[in-house]
Amino acid sequence: MQAITQRMNQKAIMKHIKTPPEGPGALILSAYGFLAFPLAAAFIALQVIVPTHYAEATAMSLSTIGAIMLVARLWDTVTDPLIGFLSDKTPQRLGRRRIWIVVSVPLICISAYALFNPSGDSDKSYLLVWTLAIYIAGTMAIIPMNAWGAELSPDYHQRNKVTGTRAAFGLAGTIAALLITAITGQAGSDALTNALFFITLLVMCTFTIAVILLFWVPDNTPTHLPSNQIRDGIKLIVTPSPYRTLLVGFLLNSAGNAIPATLFLFYVSYFLQVPEKAGMLLFMYFLFAAFSVPFWVWLAKKVGKHKTWRWSILTACLLFAWTPFLNPGDIVIYTIIVLATGFTTGCDLMIPTSMNGDLVEWDAAKNGYRRPGLLFAIWGTTTKLSFALAIGIAFPLLDLCGFTAGPGNSTQALAALGFMYGLPCIFLKLLALYRMRGYEITESRYEQLLKRNQNISKIAQ
Repeated sequence: MQAITQRMNQKAIMKHIKTPPEGPGALILSAYGFLAFPLAAAFIALQVIVPTHYAEATAMSLSTIGAIMLVARLWDTVTDPLIGFLSDKTPQRLGRRRIWIVVSVPLICISAYALFNPSGDSDKSYLLVWTLAIYIAGTMAIIPMNAWGAELSPDYHQRNKVTGTRAAFGLAGTIAALLITAITGQAGSDALTNALFFITLLVMCTFTIAVILLFWVPDNTPTHLPSNQIRDGIKLIVTPSPYRTLLVGFLLNSAGNAIPATLFLFYVSYFLQVPEKAGMLLFMYFLFAAFSVPFWVWLAKKVGKHKTWRWSILTACLLFAWTPFLNPGDIVIYTIIVLATGFTTGCDLMIPTSMNGDLVEWDAAKNGYRRPGLLFAIWGTTTKLSFALAIGIAFPLLDLCGFTAGPGNSTQALAALGFMYGLPCIFLKLLALYRMRGYEITESRYEQLLKRNQNISKIAQ
């Protein structure tokens, strides 16, 4: 009975789908991908600059800031699936993905202004409210954007171009925000205050452009959903499958990336004792990540997405192994590590997301549903949970070791910072590699799934 139901669902979702032989052109890809620019500029500031700024400019402790960020991220475990569900259910005539992004933009801008420009007496309630607000508004844009990208092309390699374009624009937004930070000053409360103000202006201006461009992007792919989305959504997570394998591997690897990202300013300022280099290093890190995108697209076409991702993870582990053992002023060695790990980050930003997009066809073939909004909602929750875990784990542990955001740290506290920066990253990435062993959705397997779905489409029509 279940097999009959799945086949009926497959026919229902395929009979309206006529896949074009070619994917979207460069202009449509650019119009779609540009949205990632303001989103990345806003959220790199939130993830890297805001925690440090609040620690230096307010009376809040590292543990308090970490707890607030963790609570706000955990709230996304509720909002992400909800937005994904509603995005899939939104009437097609409204622009199923576009309408959510248009509504989200003013909410993100208001939240960014409030969060990035606090007064000196801002308390934990202020930080919590506006962090929750920007995460909710960001979810309203990011989940539909990612689902939309998966719908632009069903081709295995073309999907790399879609995610690569989005990653490139996102990295450009990140670089722009960090360039502002470098120009206004790399360290100190006043410098970060100025940087966050100008980043706010950048976010507002580029969001306006992004919304206009989105009206040139096709948004007309139908969805087909189960009658009980909550039950079937939970089933996606708890049932052994390629989706669950990829999701857990992505969570582990993202958490491995998030810990050094969260501690970057502390590591450079207090462990290496070169705070004036922080802006330049961050800028170069993301610049090399942007430069790497064409290489990873090329390599994935040669050896497959899974192998490409695995090689980038191993490379990053080898590089991070050196970070706890550097000495103050070892800027040359650390710069090499930063540039090389930035290069591997380009892979992390596009290949796993492209693999998740491939699972839309797996879901259609296996379960009889087409629900990219839900798949990317769970994916988005995983992304945010990784950063929540990074802050919620790293900050309290540093607090416990006696580290403070300022001068006068003991040798033991600085050693704890060095090991916290590098070793958890390696451990989590190796766990991700172990989890992804034998991942079954290769290019050949994907083509089989796509061909099966297209055959069902022909029969249904």
